[in-house]
Amino acid sequence: MGAALAYLAELEAHNDRAWFAETKAERARALAAFDGLVADVQQRVGAFDPAVLGHDPKKLTFKLTRDTRFSNDKSPYNPSLRAHVGPAGKLPVPVGYYLMVRPGGRSFLGGGLFAAMFRDATDRVRHAIAADGDAWERVVEGLAPLQVEGEALKRVPQGFDAAHPQAGWLKFKSWYLELPVPDEDVAAPGFAEAAAREFERMKPLNDFLNRALEGFEMPAR
Repeated sequence: MGAALAYLAELEAHNDRAWFAETKAERARALAAFDGLVADVQQRVGAFDPAVLGHDPKKLTFKLTRDTRFSNDKSPYNPSLRAHVGPAGKLPVPVGYYLMVRPGGRSFLGGGLFAAMFRDATDRVRHAIAADGDAWERVVEGLAPLQVEGEALKRVPQGFDAAHPQAGWLKFKSWYLELPVPDEDVAAPGFAEAAAREFERMKPLNDFLNRALEGFEMPAR
């Protein structure tokens, strides 16, 4: 992945369509390396979470092009390689394992629910936490030193007890993990194995969330 990191650094420095077109061969090599990494990670994760198997690894990745219609940043490309290895492929629900490669120490491994915009999903998770706060605490404590992060409201939402022992978690709109990865680790030969090992540590969070999210349907696009 060393060459892919180098390509992404150049893409960030020359984020325009002309340079992008001129470096087609370099881009193809970077994408091929990432596809290989994702395929390797998928197989390793499948050893402890078989639900992620059965998807074409190339369909688990996200495009470099950005949708700039509603953004002040009009840079046409996202200088990172991203993939979601989950039971429904790259769809965010059911939750799976997120991999982002970006130079400058900005790569990370992630797990959990990142999609705060799906109110039904958020509501299902809150009800699961409220119904079995002890199980939730066991998951959170077992993840240490990883910490569950997420967007949160200022107050406990309507319909939930503000005095609930897990009131702090009920304010959340998303519940996820992010583990930063240095460039040298991304470029190391054993990165896929190391990534799968970290993803296995994240699995208890995914298991809790996916039980809560049973029956959730992604909104029609």
